[in-house]
Amino acid sequence: MPPVQTKPSLSVPRALVFASVSLPIQAMAIAMAVYLPRHFASHLGVSLAAVGTAFFIVRSIDIPVDGVLGWAMDKTRTRLGRYRLWSILGAPVLMAGIYALFFAPEHVGLVYLVTWLLVLYCGNSMLDLSHRAWAAALAPRYNDRSRLFGILIAVGVLGSASVIAIPIINDARHVADSANVQMMGWFLLLLTPIAVALAVLTTPERIAPNAGGHEFKLADYAALLARPTFLRLILADLCLSFGPGWMAAIYLFYFTDSRGFTTGQASMLLAVYILAGIVGAPLIARIAVKISKHRAVMMTTTGYSLTLLTFMAIPKGNVPVGMLSLFVAGVFASGFNLLTRAMTADIADEVRLEQGRERAGLLYAMTTMTTKIAGAISIGSTFWVLELVGYKAGEGVSNSAAAIHNLELVYIIGPVVCVMLGGLCMIGYKLGSERHAEIRRQLDERDALYDEAAIIESVTQQPAVRTEPGAA
Repeated sequence: MPPVQTKPSLSVPRALVFASVSLPIQAMAIAMAVYLPRHFASHLGVSLAAVGTAFFIVRSIDIPVDGVLGWAMDKTRTRLGRYRLWSILGAPVLMAGIYALFFAPEHVGLVYLVTWLLVLYCGNSMLDLSHRAWAAALAPRYNDRSRLFGILIAVGVLGSASVIAIPIINDARHVADSANVQMMGWFLLLLTPIAVALAVLTTPERIAPNAGGHEFKLADYAALLARPTFLRLILADLCLSFGPGWMAAIYLFYFTDSRGFTTGQASMLLAVYILAGIVGAPLIARIAVKISKHRAVMMTTTGYSLTLLTFMAIPKGNVPVGMLSLFVAGVFASGFNLLTRAMTADIADEVRLEQGRERAGLLYAMTTMTTKIAGAISIGSTFWVLELVGYKAGEGVSNSAAAIHNLELVYIIGPVVCVMLGGLCMIGYKLGSERHAEIRRQLDERDALYDEAAIIESVTQQPAVRTEPGAA
């Protein structure tokens, strides 16, 4: 059989337009992880324990929903496409959750938080899962995926940086901290429909043909987790999400109370950390092409952990030194999500070759589950631990030296251990570039046969054209 000719990945301009969906996704992620929990606790009169409990409850409920959404996406076949349709549906749900939470009244109760967090996370899952699975279909080759996911991460960095710029600008204008979250809310409400419309209207989607055979059953969740490559990836993703998530939840507490920065300065440092991804994501994508994705994970986790240890040495209020440490950490951190999501696409090809069915949505749902588990544990556990060690988060509260020291230990030790465990999970990983190239060759050959069969069937089923006697 002659070699199958496959279409190249998206050009850089079209990839950038497609990646625009990453702008609201990542902007909301940083707002939810860093600013919104603190806003509820410091400005709306909700206790730390209540905020942590709300996030934990919602994550616990939301986690299995991702599996259902991923399965439903893989089963969808419409004129609009498979994942394209779900991007359209996810945008209004996400916007409803943003409006309710970013403009919440004072002293909201646990029921209010849980209800609207569920709505927001459901909309986010619909948009995020469909975008990642769609990206996997657009870049079928091993190295192409590193490049495309590198672009997605770099564009997402701009969304995160835009949100972080809001408190920096407000601090310079001497605007109260309490106004930051509402301004972020307006920004997200405007950005989400524009970004989704750009991607949907300009990016095609080809639905891969089914090869027949295996139909998904609930027992397949366990079977997927039992795959050595996917199990390693899931465990690594859990650790790589938990470490930074732990830090994000108490970032402002650490850099204001321990390192002596103002909220505006701390936001500026966080902006440097996030913007480092514009440099880090393409750089790490290129490194992954050279040394393979799983080795790049081990490299980035080691560099990130060593950099975190330098945070304790940042002089109080010293912005230039803080910028340097945060930039280096941000370069390494930008590789975590990039590499694990690109590796998930490779595993989806392996599964489709064996089962004959698209499973990208389901696999991305399962990796997103680990991220959400980490998010639930990180926000809930860090806030509970801070209360346990005597740290107080209320406005105008003065903490003792012992409480500040405990804050520092909580901030550094857990993330370093978790991130290093994530790197160790990649030892012995087998799905490299050569193995994936063989998988894609077999998939391309099989897809070509099914496409040819579908064309023949459609032609043979055309109704015969009747002609009148004597017609030319």
